[in-house]
Amino acid sequence: MIDPAQFALYFAAAFLLAVTPGPGIFYVAARTLSGGRAEGVASSLGTGLGGMAHVLAGAAGISAVVLAGAELFVALKLAGAAYLVWIGVRTFRSARSEGSFDAGLREPAVGARRAFREGVLIEALNPKTAAFFLAFVPQFVDPARGDVALQFVLLGSISVALNTLVDVVVAFAAARLRDGATSRPRLVRRIREASGAAMVALGIGLAFAKRPG
Repeated sequence: MIDPAQFALYFAAAFLLAVTPGPGIFYVAARTLSGGRAEGVASSLGTGLGGMAHVLAGAAGISAVVLAGAELFVALKLAGAAYLVWIGVRTFRSARSEGSFDAGLREPAVGARRAFREGVLIEALNPKTAAFFLAFVPQFVDPARGDVALQFVLLGSISVALNTLVDVVVAFAAARLRDGATSRPRLVRRIREASGAAMVALGIGLAFAKRPG
């Protein structure tokens, strides 16, 4: 269905984009440092589902309608930015408010289900994800090679799978760091603070994002 050479180019570009730090990666890292590997993996699967929502919406043309309407784009953008900032502030404040450094590794876990839900929302409320799929994926869709929507879903799913794989790797890496830093809670607290601050910065950046086109 898809030209092999074009597919190789798409895969390479999608991989590079997947390893580029973004809201999903920072959230997964922060969630893992706070709640452990299970929550990190759950949040990774959540961001994956949120990404698939954009893929399916893009294939159905819904994202194009949202991005074409300035009011709808602004509403989605601000909702996503506010949610990301809230998560970042919560992460930062929880790291700073511990009674002692030793408590930094004992923050109550939010649970895998909540981590999953938050991951879905962080990705689903990110209009940049919708813009990415609408601006990037169509360049590799060839109407002469079959159903356009099916090609879009296939290519988008590959991108989401790569993003999710990277997030899972980040979760395992953060879990190892967390497990190995039991004797260095000050370091874990600093990392959690940095993750929270990074999410706040990404949320502010998202709030100032311009509508594509």
